Amino acid sequence: MTSWPEVRAHLRTHRYRLAVEAAGRYPDVPKLAGTPLLTRPEWVPDQPVPLADIAISLTDSPPFDLPASDYARTMAALDAPTVFENRPTFRLLSAMLAGTPALRFGPGWYFDSIDTGEASAHEYAAAELTGAPTPLRDAIGDPTVLAGRPANLAISALTVRRDRFLLHWRDPAKVGHAGGLYQVVPVGVFQGADFSLWRFLLREYAEELLGEPERETVDPAFEAAMTSALAEGRIRALCHGMGVDPLTFATDLLVSVDIDDDVFEDVFGARVAVNDEGTVSEHPLTRATIAGLPMQAAGAALVNLAVPH
Repeated sequence: MTSWPEVRAHLRTHRYRLAVEAAGRYPDVPKLAGTPLLTRPEWVPDQPVPLADIAISLTDSPPFDLPASDYARTMAALDAPTVFENRPTFRLLSAMLAGTPALRFGPGWYFDSIDTGEASAHEYAAAELTGAPTPLRDAIGDPTVLAGRPANLAISALTVRRDRFLLHWRDPAKVGHAGGLYQVVPVGVFQGADFSLWRFLLREYAEELLGEPERETVDPAFEAAMTSALAEGRIRALCHGMGVDPLTFATDLLVSVDIDDDVFEDVFGARVAVNDEGTVSEHPLTRATIAGLPMQAAGAALVNLAVPH
């Protein structure tokens, strides 16, 4: 019999390949920008949408009816990453980005997505090893149907300066999701005291590029510098769409943040190369840069969408 740690190790070692193959479980679901990322027509705008134009609202979260899972508890006991806490989140209930852009949220919890998405990834890995069934994945069905599961929305930001972008390698010893893969930077699950996409993104910038600890608020001077540059057009934050990872069901809002070089140097001149989630490097903004990399589907789709713009 294959043990839980053995399946988890298989998932960690082969996560990229498994994600690519898992897209085959959803032949009728559209894929975004030549990647395995699952999407819906209403999630992909004809042209990139300014982040500030996306209306967000908060309401109650309906219950979800899925097989019981204690995956987060097992993971905490047997394979806990450096940061692994069941924090409150904003659960995504509906999304429209083609037309009048709007996102509707309700209250949620971080471990809800671990107990569904990461547990489904574990099921998928176990099925490859042992031929075991995948009852949780089967019960969820099409993961782009948000009513069928708890979806914590991550904001994935492609940070661009001139013709270069920042790339993040996610250390599997530090993170609970997508360890060992490359991703854009910053990325974080939408949560916190501020119900604001922009201010949440600023918190992620402070943590992942400046090495600051996680906190509920943003340094006022940093917020003022970034927000003023955004208002002046020296930072351009655009949403290119949204998609779902076919292996883990991670749901990402795909945003590019193009920063004028003088602003970048003023704000991020002292950026860190190693943070609490992995390492950050800078590369030419071309599709060839990510060719052959074990890249998260969301990051790969975002690069492919953003390069022409």
